[in-house]
Amino acid sequence: MKNKYDVIVIGSGIAGLSAAIESRLAGADVIVLEKMAGAGGNSLISDGGLAAAGTEEQKAAGIVDSPALMYYDMMKAGERINNPDLVKILTEESAEAYLWTRDFLKVPYLDRIDIFGGHSVPRCYTAENITGKTFISALLKKAEELSIPVAYKHYVQDIVREDDKSLSLKVIPGFSFKTGKGEPPEILKARKGIILAAGGFGSDVPFRSAQDPRLNESVQSTGQPFVDSSVLKMALNLGAAPVQLSRIQLGPWASPDETGYGDGPSFAEYILFQYGILIDPDKGVRFVNEMADRKTLSDEMMFMGRYSIGICDDHAVKTAGWNIDKALKKKVVLKFSTMEELCLHYGMDFIPVKRTVEQFNRFILAGKDKNFDKPILDGAKPISRPPYYGIRLYPKVHYTMGGLRIDENARVLDLNGKPVNGLYAAGEITGGVHGASRLGSCSLTDCVVFGRRAGRFSAS
Repeated sequence: MKNKYDVIVIGSGIAGLSAAIESRLAGADVIVLEKMAGAGGNSLISDGGLAAAGTEEQKAAGIVDSPALMYYDMMKAGERINNPDLVKILTEESAEAYLWTRDFLKVPYLDRIDIFGGHSVPRCYTAENITGKTFISALLKKAEELSIPVAYKHYVQDIVREDDKSLSLKVIPGFSFKTGKGEPPEILKARKGIILAAGGFGSDVPFRSAQDPRLNESVQSTGQPFVDSSVLKMALNLGAAPVQLSRIQLGPWASPDETGYGDGPSFAEYILFQYGILIDPDKGVRFVNEMADRKTLSDEMMFMGRYSIGICDDHAVKTAGWNIDKALKKKVVLKFSTMEELCLHYGMDFIPVKRTVEQFNRFILAGKDKNFDKPILDGAKPISRPPYYGIRLYPKVHYTMGGLRIDENARVLDLNGKPVNGLYAAGEITGGVHGASRLGSCSLTDCVVFGRRAGRFSAS
């Protein structure tokens, strides 16, 4: 490895690799540093969904969408504390981000367009195998084609200001996450810029609980255990401005019956929330619009103070078309012959649950949810065809909306709104894009759009 590069990227997730590729295409000598033994970070365990508005696929399916509508949805979910300029860029470049991944990277997508909570229309595209690994594989292949080196087990210990315009990194090669040790430190210098793409801090319990005291060690995380705030704090020490660090998203589709992200979320978010119901097990009643955004769902669950039970039937599973074998095998999702059997297993009184299901079924037939105004999707039918499926749900820390303040070109800004010379950022380490709540599938769009911008601008 050389000791000087035009651009150095910290992190090998979707944002970091997108940045490195664009930087190389712009003519820069670039390297990617990854502290772990493999690429991907939290991108690996995502479900591989990317949101894009105004695509040809939508038009062919008769779906009326636009960047303006996606902008409205993101701002509404974010409680309008999002940075409107960043949201405008993301939404207007979302379709291009989708095409870049599909046509340039050759990411294979499933032949379907989905709608998730908080989105007005179906605009979410899912990679084959329903995992972010599909993206990472395509990005690594393109990086190899472009001769972009990825240095694994290289831990960034510090970012050092050389002078007003240049930065260097103190790096520990041969780093072991298990032992926290490696070889003697080396200094790498960046001629043009350093791109921070090290992800969020969801698994960093001391740091996250300092922002939101509710999120102590008793609250599980869906993220990788090695995801922390170290690179974020290095940037703050250089004068970078933080944005909305206390805005930490919980995943309402997570199950306490498995660790980490697991397989339950695919069932809950892709099937249950669309066609099923969430029940308060103590009362046997619904308590929320199951298609609400993640913050609304998680807040209601946390306020209730106990896990909820998700219920749907065979028709829901068949209509959604997703494979749930993994979740069934792990016994995170359970199958029951009757509703009485389901209620008995989860310790619920059958009579109020029966009334709740019957009421929801009337709403389905009428095409209007009079209680919570949940959208009644095409293909939705009454919950009446066995087998019935159940899952226990309770939120886990999933995503950090807060992070470093950036401008439209992914330059890191200081407290006065001025660029921190030589420092760029993209992905979950940044703040301001999603505001109070991130909509599903918008994270990967964010990573691609601002990763590419960081790569292009840092190389210029």
